[in-house]
Amino acid sequence: MDRASLRKQLRSHRQSLSAEQQLAAAESLSTVVCGSEAFRQSQHIALYLASDGEIDPRFIAQVIWEQDKFCYLPVLDQNDHNKMYFQLYRPNTRLVDNRYGIAEPELDREKTVKAEALDLVLMPLTGFDEKGHRLGMGGGYYDRTFAFLERSSKPILIGLAHECQKVSSIPVADWDVPMKGVATEKQLYR
Repeated sequence: MDRASLRKQLRSHRQSLSAEQQLAAAESLSTVVCGSEAFRQSQHIALYLASDGEIDPRFIAQVIWEQDKFCYLPVLDQNDHNKMYFQLYRPNTRLVDNRYGIAEPELDREKTVKAEALDLVLMPLTGFDEKGHRLGMGGGYYDRTFAFLERSSKPILIGLAHECQKVSSIPVADWDVPMKGVATEKQLYR
């Protein structure tokens, strides 16, 4: 199956989950991620605000704040459609919708942090396989932002997904940046 067809099928799987299933998955995901060594050893952690049926990392954000760690959200550049930045996220952060209708902090370049300064990045994905291949939404933002990882080991990239988004094999593209693992509501795949 090609990437576009697979993306459509897997988005449909995650969108079909009920509100109760989504909430239970988010709570279980928090236990899986926050119990990991990567999380325990990280101070600067980026995540995302769920949309389109993505597994929700909001309980992870609460643990980050409770443990006095720093939480960041991706912010898209409104002028340069290829750039993504990371900005500090706190419970009282004012959010605006980006061009895709996803809530994010209002971009303030003076408040952004370099991707290289992050310890752990919890990434959304559409699908994954046990080899660590990720199928994103197709915009390429994470792949462009973390292309430097070919020559660096930080940050650690972990994809977040519902277990129903796992497939036997993801078609890999040359530009795909590999992850160190994928966390679902059931387990952490390395």
